[in-house]
Amino acid sequence: MIHIQRRGVGAALLVSVLVAGCSGMMPAADKSNLITFTTQMRGGNEVPPVSSSASGQVDAVLNTDTNVLRWRLTFANLSGPARAGHFHGPAAVGANAGVVLPFPGQLGSPMEGSATLTAAQVADLMAGRWYANIHTAANPGGEIRGQMTLRR
Repeated sequence: MIHIQRRGVGAALLVSVLVAGCSGMMPAADKSNLITFTTQMRGGNEVPPVSSSASGQVDAVLNTDTNVLRWRLTFANLSGPARAGHFHGPAAVGANAGVVLPFPGQLGSPMEGSATLTAAQVADLMAGRWYANIHTAANPGGEIRGQMTLRR
């Protein structure tokens, strides 16, 4: 079961606080359960590619003790209002897949959220088989997309 909680747009520092709070203020042993992910979303990453000047980014932190994924999404220059946005998977780069986790509520930039993942979802995310994308009226299949990758 997925539990989704949308964070207020005013909490724009979620990822910074998570990463900073976990990297500098806690002993190394206390952050070993946190794994960070990122992606750059572009129209050319859609399958098939979309010609768009839009771009976006998702930064996320997975707590492997609780399977809670927290993310922050930003995007700009879409062809129109965002109509939907999701994490999809499992899929390799260049392949399409169904929705794994929708972005809750009305989409805006920036937006933040969190969800508790299943063990299978964690395995797919860790294996690089999730992507994020944003849909618009002009591009109902997705205007921008990016594969979630481990941040090193």
